[in-house]
Amino acid sequence: MSATEAVMWKISNDPWLRPVAGTLTVVDRPIDSDLFRRRVRYAVAEIARLRERVEPGPAPWDPPRWIPDRDFDLDYHLRHVALAAEGSMTELQELVSRWYEDPFDPARPLWQFVIVDGVEDGKGALFCKLHHTISDGIGLLRLSERYMDLERDAPPPPDVPLHAVIAEAAAAPAAPAEPSSLETAVDAARRVTRLAGWPLGVAQRGAGEAAMAVLHPRRAVGAAGQLVDALRGTADQVDLDGAGGSPLWTARSARRHLESVRVPLLAIKQAGAALGGSVNDVFVTGAVNAVVAYHQRHGTELETVKFSFVVSQRQGGGVGGNFFTPVRVRLPVPPASPSERLITVRDAMALRRTAIQTKNSGSSLSGLAGVAQLLPASILSRIARSQVAGVDFATSNLRGAPIPLYIAGARVLHSATLGPLAGTPFNLTTISYDGSLDMGLLVDPVAVESPGELRVCLEEAYGDLTRAAG
Repeated sequence: MSATEAVMWKISNDPWLRPVAGTLTVVDRPIDSDLFRRRVRYAVAEIARLRERVEPGPAPWDPPRWIPDRDFDLDYHLRHVALAAEGSMTELQELVSRWYEDPFDPARPLWQFVIVDGVEDGKGALFCKLHHTISDGIGLLRLSERYMDLERDAPPPPDVPLHAVIAEAAAAPAAPAEPSSLETAVDAARRVTRLAGWPLGVAQRGAGEAAMAVLHPRRAVGAAGQLVDALRGTADQVDLDGAGGSPLWTARSARRHLESVRVPLLAIKQAGAALGGSVNDVFVTGAVNAVVAYHQRHGTELETVKFSFVVSQRQGGGVGGNFFTPVRVRLPVPPASPSERLITVRDAMALRRTAIQTKNSGSSLSGLAGVAQLLPASILSRIARSQVAGVDFATSNLRGAPIPLYIAGARVLHSATLGPLAGTPFNLTTISYDGSLDMGLLVDPVAVESPGELRVCLEEAYGDLTRAAG
């Protein structure tokens, strides 16, 4: 695993922070389970990561690595259920929310598909769930191309001898682990802290303390303090000030609740063009305006909203790996019209994006992860929780297909992407598809007590933006 993925894996046992991605896709008729299974078999044979599990590193400071799952069982990862008596979308979303909460078995590959029959009006659905260590959002879109078609009656893929593929991978000699020592870990930490631009003295002390923490647990708290002090010197890349955020959304939990929002893509494009922003600017502005409106409904005036968006560094068409930088924005929200708020959001995100690119923070963030992975999981989770305590929501924007797609004979109608909350009150992820923006609103219902009301605020906010464009 990369350093970033190793940190994701290390915090997986914390239900607040668990980095899991998912998609609920609704289709016009039940999915042909035999055909879908054949497509998944072919994808598993082609993509080694789908038949690999995580093995801890040989030393506490070594990252985990991917190894073949000798006992791979496709039936465990691919399931087929039916709702009782034409289940409603609300019932489907509630069921998916519970599935999303279930942790992965760390002894198996970290993904699952569930075919769902019996959705209202003769529809079907597919729920896809993957651990973020497998891939980022764009990589997961590339994965979906393995089981989505451009026509309803697309020919099936070749039948593959999956058992033979698994046996061959298991029999292959494992790559030798890199030689590891505490001195190597300290040297690596020093290098990445220098890369991040920290003062040399802080870098040496922080790196040494972080590495020694794995051998001396009582020094772990001190190591964490050194790390946080060092991180504060890179505030342009990572905002560690936990202040601010919603006074209503202070609680956190392991619970999740899914809502969905769908708006016409053309209207959003026209709004962006008329108001001076991009589709993503309109998308994020709608989320900000919805947060402000939700608080006003509850008698609270916000001074600032704190959110995150994602800058992708992915190149090429591969499936696996994580190539992105999360960027935080603290935005003052005085009274403003929808068009005025869009300009404020646009300029704030552009400023942060430029700072990230100028500082080459992709390398810096990898460096931060390289140091952070040396800390015990409990300390790392405590630091991560403290740094997201004041963040109100996370966003992500993915570009999907502009034309209809099909899953094993069933036409895709719409989808809701479940992005990781990572300790925030909600995640709003959108994907463009066939003339619409399909948004998945994944909420911590202990933080946001009325998720349905937040969904209504989002729908009204996007309506206001499109009307403001004339």
